[in-house]
Amino acid sequence: VQLQASGGGTVETGGYLRLDCVGSGDIFGNYSIGWFRQAPGKERAVVAAISRIGGRTYYADSAKGRFTISRDNAKNTASLQMNNLKFEDTAVYYCNIAGTTIWGQGTQVTVSS
Repeated sequence: VQLQASGGGTVETGGYLRLDCVGSGDIFGNYSIGWFRQAPGKERAVVAAISRIGGRTYYADSAKGRFTISRDNAKNTASLQMNNLKFEDTAVYYCNIAGTTIWGQGTQVTVSS
């Protein structure tokens, strides 16, 4: 299975973006999906995660109240809606199939102050 992440871009502080992660293959719906980000000079860290059928979600403290993770297994898609973006949200965002080394290629999010 492969993952394709998209939706990054450059926005001003307070703006919004929606990231999408589309998976190929038949196993997408069998796994939890996570969104991670990596800023320059920092380690990759989880931003949000969603369980196999979407019943449970997890958010890093930095994402709570601003980001929403969702998924549509019929479309093999997991999305991250990011509102009220801050400068410190600037990073490359990756999606991941939980417990595996399967990562999307990353999409750049830049928030200008």
